[in-house]
Amino acid sequence: MTNAPEIFHPSRVDFAVSAPRAFKALIGFDAAARDGLDPALVELVQIRASQLNGCAYCLHLHTADARKAGENQERLHMIQVWQDATHFFTPDEQAALALTEAITQITDGVPDDVYRRATDHFDDTELAQLIAVILTINTWNRIAVTTTKTPGTDERR
Repeated sequence: MTNAPEIFHPSRVDFAVSAPRAFKALIGFDAAARDGLDPALVELVQIRASQLNGCAYCLHLHTADARKAGENQERLHMIQVWQDATHFFTPDEQAALALTEAITQITDGVPDDVYRRATDHFDDTELAQLIAVILTINTWNRIAVTTTKTPGTDERR
């Protein structure tokens, strides 16, 4: 037995049950956002945003999804430090990760150089889809963190 204080997590709302229309709308937006984008790129973006937001639930979910889709473990380990390990990621992936960080940590807007870099790698449609993916994962992260979703308890499995 340890002397660590017990952490009390009061029961939180089940967002899917308590706001079913909003939940279904978000699922629809999430699906639409992915349209036309490389699924591997989508997972990298979702993992990076989840790391930045401290969302263990979504991080567990998307790293598992990425592995199931064939992503290699070495790249998954390097996402958090991608700027120092660029050789693990394509220029498109690097641009997407930079944009993910800028949008997720949006305090002073998205810097012009980050946006311009993204436009060098994605056409207008792809860029709009990528922005939508970043917006959806940030929303999912905030729901999971707010409602204290437990990592490894994904209902889809």
